[in-house]
Amino acid sequence: MIRKKGILIILDGLADRPIPELDNLTPLEYAKTPNFDYLIRNGISGLVYPAAPGVRVGTDVGILGLFGYNPFKVYWGRGPIEAVGAGLVLNKGDVAVRCNFATVDEEFRIIDRRAGRIRSGTNELAKALDGMKLDDDVVVNFKEGTEHRAVAIFRGNELSAEITDSDPGIPAEGKKIKEVKAITPGFTFADKTAFLFNQFIRKSYEILKNHPVNQERIKNNLLPANILITRGAGMKMKVRKIAERFNINASAISGETVVIGIAKIAGFNPVTKKGMTSNIDTDLELKINVALQELEKNDFVILHIKGTDIAGHDNQPLKKMEFIQKIDSFIGVFLDNIKGKDDIYIACSSDHATPCRIRDHTADPVPSFIWGKDLLTDNVTSFGERNFFSGGLGKIRSNEFILTLLDFMGVTYKLGS
Repeated sequence: MIRKKGILIILDGLADRPIPELDNLTPLEYAKTPNFDYLIRNGISGLVYPAAPGVRVGTDVGILGLFGYNPFKVYWGRGPIEAVGAGLVLNKGDVAVRCNFATVDEEFRIIDRRAGRIRSGTNELAKALDGMKLDDDVVVNFKEGTEHRAVAIFRGNELSAEITDSDPGIPAEGKKIKEVKAITPGFTFADKTAFLFNQFIRKSYEILKNHPVNQERIKNNLLPANILITRGAGMKMKVRKIAERFNINASAISGETVVIGIAKIAGFNPVTKKGMTSNIDTDLELKINVALQELEKNDFVILHIKGTDIAGHDNQPLKKMEFIQKIDSFIGVFLDNIKGKDDIYIACSSDHATPCRIRDHTADPVPSFIWGKDLLTDNVTSFGERNFFSGGLGKIRSNEFILTLLDFMGVTYKLGS
């Protein structure tokens, strides 16, 4: 079978719901996207469930599906993925957890669960937290990620990841940080780990509240990153690499630690550079240029763009629409650079919906398409949630979507003989 190349563009949190000030259209439907529309008119479209109908997912689960994993069978928590993405070593018996730098009052009520989306100084804060000693000789390895994101690894004896989150979720303002508890009370290792997590959170407040970085932020009328909140505890798990399964050379481009972590786990070469901010101000020109370079030397490339999700969480429909239009303009640049090449498939999907009015992820299916020179096309002509109801791909799950793309590329295997 002839093998071709492919690129999957993941627009994080793309899908939305009708917005009154956008004439009851979604930001995607309202946006002018001539380059995406060209691909859609000459491709095949559909709606993709990140996991299954009615199932809301986190970014980690949504991205796992788009890397080809069934998240109901392969999932070990956000923490271990973030740890791998941050370059930390996760040993057997360690518990890793995703952390947010957050802002609380003296009673631990949330003022902002992302500390005003802090952009600088987190490396200094992380140094103050790294190596924290807890009871029972447990030591915490700590590393900052992008903006408010961070990861912690708890290293010691008799630990368990069967614990709850301290993050109160969205919207969090005015809510108290949750006490971490064992999922099954009476399970000794989990009870012990929950106690240590609560100790870690309290200690983080004592270390961070008067840290020079935060004193400077307060002087500049910025929210202090004065505590850590935790979610997605997990332990090390071994899975088969997708790149090995299909015998492909692949890379993944992203500024977000969780995507880089999944890329490493899947056997993809992770690519991240300064300027890839995991926000609306990310350097799209850089990302497109890197994608073109990676496509020259690889069979398959995943390009992840985060800003659409940020605008959804912040209830900024106009910003979301404008960012989609900006992405579309750089898709035009990408198309100009591959003119005359008939051996490339282009696909686009999302890890989940992040509707602006909800400010969180929902289970809505996400509009997705595949373009290539030899595809049977459908009748969909433009990018939009409602337009894709009639698409030729129908409604499928995210891991099925990437398998469809890989099959078009000629790298999948037959079932049976």
